Amino acid sequence: MTGPGGGGTDTDLARLRWSCRRGMRELDLLLLAFLEHGYAAQAQSTRAAFQRLLRRPDPLLLAWLLGRCVPSDPELAHVVAEIRRTAAA
Repeated sequence: MTGPGGGGTDTDLARLRWSCRRGMRELDLLLLAFLEHGYAAQAQSTRAAFQRLLRRPDPLLLAWLLGRCVPSDPELAHVVAEIRRTAAA
């Protein structure tokens, strides 16, 4: 069974939801909002980049998502921009 918008199986989405829970409230809110409201509409390459993003350390994620710096990897930079856009909506 696929999740909303074809974003993956229910198990995959549950695993991603768990990975979005970081223990830093700011990260939790940003990452979960993107997962719930933007992830399914993204291209497969962007969804794969989001999964790679989740493997980065919390301090780096926070710096990227708060706009303090930008990832050097263009795919990760695109995901960060999409997360920030989703949060601003």
